[in-house]
Amino acid sequence: MSRYMLYALMLTLALGAFANVMAQETVKIGAVYPLTGAVATTGADCRSGVELAVDIINGVYDLDFPFSRTAGIPSLGGAKIEVVFGDTRGDPTQGMAETERLITEENVVTVVGGYQSGVVKTATMAAERLQVPYVLSDATSPALTERGFKWFFRVIPHDGIQAKNALELVKDIEANENTSLPNLAVLWENTEWGANVAKEIKTWAEEYGFKLVADVPYAYRATDVTSEVLKLKSAKPDVIIHAAYVSDAILFTQTFKAMDVRPKVMIGMAGHLDPSFLNTVGKDGEYFFVRAVYGLDLAARKPMVAKINELYKAKYGRDMSPNAARSFTAPFVVADAINRAGSTKPEDIRKALTETNIPGSDLISPYEGVRFHPTTQDNILGRSLYLQVQDGKFRVVWPFDLAAVPYVFPFPDWDR
Repeated sequence: MSRYMLYALMLTLALGAFANVMAQETVKIGAVYPLTGAVATTGADCRSGVELAVDIINGVYDLDFPFSRTAGIPSLGGAKIEVVFGDTRGDPTQGMAETERLITEENVVTVVGGYQSGVVKTATMAAERLQVPYVLSDATSPALTERGFKWFFRVIPHDGIQAKNALELVKDIEANENTSLPNLAVLWENTEWGANVAKEIKTWAEEYGFKLVADVPYAYRATDVTSEVLKLKSAKPDVIIHAAYVSDAILFTQTFKAMDVRPKVMIGMAGHLDPSFLNTVGKDGEYFFVRAVYGLDLAARKPMVAKINELYKAKYGRDMSPNAARSFTAPFVVADAINRAGSTKPEDIRKALTETNIPGSDLISPYEGVRFHPTTQDNILGRSLYLQVQDGKFRVVWPFDLAAVPYVFPFPDWDR
């Protein structure tokens, strides 16, 4: 080999090594959310949770929390996470297209987000086909993890767990109040998510001995719900469980008041947590029970919740919401897997995700930790809370051992 060929070879090797170092300066992850459209306020809320998580991972903070005392991914020499957002517009076709774009054009090594189960259903199909891990902490349809996918992992407890929890809440109220609340109505928007919530509620209702007096589906983003509310009113339920996105949650609440539908227990799911729900309905949202996987009241038992909330409030000027908090978790699960893998290859990250074992102390949710089931890849350590709106705030009221304040029962007259 001539001296010039040797120099050329050495230069090539050096440039290759330099390129590898440069490539590790940032690790791209994708995040898909409805940033425009009917649930854009929820999408923005979720985005803020992801952004704060990435800030903590990339920066240095005086916190006893994962990645807070080191800048970036330690095993990759401090490589920073760069999050690239895609706008699903709340549409399944757009969700799939945005996921494909992030993987094939932006070269992300994992994807998080989705929020709406119907959108996640198609987005995860794209990630599965392109063999890139998708880590979900936002959508809850049980059907999503029943497809045998290798590349899809879910952190949040699915609707089967959360539906069971809703009825356990009612049974605990019955026992506490020495009363009976046998008549149940389920009200649900007719997309992938709402249909699965209704299915799970009905399954558990039979298990717990409730009588289903009304089963009322309606079109997502309805503009008039008078007939649906009349059905509920005539059924005279003790408990209404409503699976809704935000625009429907607002419209039904307004119509409930106008038609004086007043069960003893009103339970909302998903849309009732959107900031625009209480901003729009005001005091008419008082005393709704709402499912969640976070409440600021948890700070009494988990001081880290308050510290993370301080960072969030400094960045966004408001307290961290349950939607932001559940989206906050996924980037940490991804960063943990990348750090243990010591690699940005999707297959290495996928393998590390299957071995995830994050303790509950490293989370701001009520989960006992994050560990994925070997078949479904659902988090087997997830659990939900129930909040109640009191004085314009979401307060933790169930499970009773985590409650910050007593619940209010029964649901009062609308003028109260």
